[in-house]
Amino acid sequence: MTTEQLLSADSPEAPAPTPETSGLVEAIRSSYELVASQAEDLSRHFYATLFTRAPETRDLFPANMEVQRSRLLRALVHVVQMVDQPDELIPFLQQLGKDHRKFGVIARHYSAVGDALIGAIARYSGDAWTPEVEKAWTDAYDIVSAAMRLAAEGERGPATWSARVVAHRRIGWELAVVTVQTDQPVPYLPGQYLSVETPMRPRLWRYLSPANAPRPDNTLEFHVRSVPNGWASRAIVAHSEVGQTWRIGPPMGRMSLNPDSGRDLLMVAGGTGMAPIKALLDDLVRRPKDAERPRVQVFVGGRTWEDLYDFPALRTLSYDHPWLDVVPVVEEEDGTSGAEQGTLADVIARYGSWADHDVLVCGSPTMIRATVSRMLVAGTPLDRISYDPFTLD
Repeated sequence: MTTEQLLSADSPEAPAPTPETSGLVEAIRSSYELVASQAEDLSRHFYATLFTRAPETRDLFPANMEVQRSRLLRALVHVVQMVDQPDELIPFLQQLGKDHRKFGVIARHYSAVGDALIGAIARYSGDAWTPEVEKAWTDAYDIVSAAMRLAAEGERGPATWSARVVAHRRIGWELAVVTVQTDQPVPYLPGQYLSVETPMRPRLWRYLSPANAPRPDNTLEFHVRSVPNGWASRAIVAHSEVGQTWRIGPPMGRMSLNPDSGRDLLMVAGGTGMAPIKALLDDLVRRPKDAERPRVQVFVGGRTWEDLYDFPALRTLSYDHPWLDVVPVVEEEDGTSGAEQGTLADVIARYGSWADHDVLVCGSPTMIRATVSRMLVAGTPLDRISYDPFTLD
């Protein structure tokens, strides 16, 4: 959720204050650790307080708040983890502010949210809530709200784009490829993700990554897997129909190619994490024939061979482009597929440290954590690894 390159050129620079002392950072992190075990109750209290103080905000959210509560917690954890990394945190918050325009959020809502959030943390902190801790959280929220609000106010583009479903293809019971066509170009970069609202789940937005670079006909291809308790994903897979109208939110994410690095690329994809990787490869393929391209090594993994639903297309792509090599990885190998056996983290580590590559990792949070951790231990520099953590239903 940290994407500097996407900030619009005409957006005002949000102030980037940093925590003045390590004590402020420690106060926030220690405070959050104390309430983390009560996170579900905390989130319920937060929304109850918000809807009491600003009743009009209730209409901005879906009827079922379960998914929304979990998103609040993920966002809160992300901010807590990055509070001392303003160069990463501020661009993410600016994107988040632009994204929240789709809800109809206005400036006075930020004050109500801040009061409700800090009040909820104070309630569940008990005696550990001191004036110093309160000031730390208040200062942190001032950073959050200023970055989000100023980015939203400076955005001149649409808050959302209308999209019509033009194709829906099932791949088994749990997976579908859905193609939509927007009424105007969506200004995303290959590798980024978009929020999507469908008529089956009004006001319940789901983050999806296009599997293609921007096209002249404004079509976007989404790979969607139905996940347990996934209200939006299950509806998309089972009930999407040609002719439906979806809404698309602004682009987010930091997954993109660095054209100036001069390094070769390693791409690691698990499950539908293949979608942003395909968009990046699509971008490379579309470059002029005489353009220089890095060598690209792709590892695509799943539990079984059947999980590698798009591997045939990737293999064909590699046959046509000598700069591309694709390696399938499965955890349960029957000996007939020829795939590497093990988790993606295991296989990547077996191939070396990849210290001289730019690395992009896409997939479930569990897979991302395992793969990035193993690569760091093997010697891959952290600043060469890119991934997006917020892609769940």
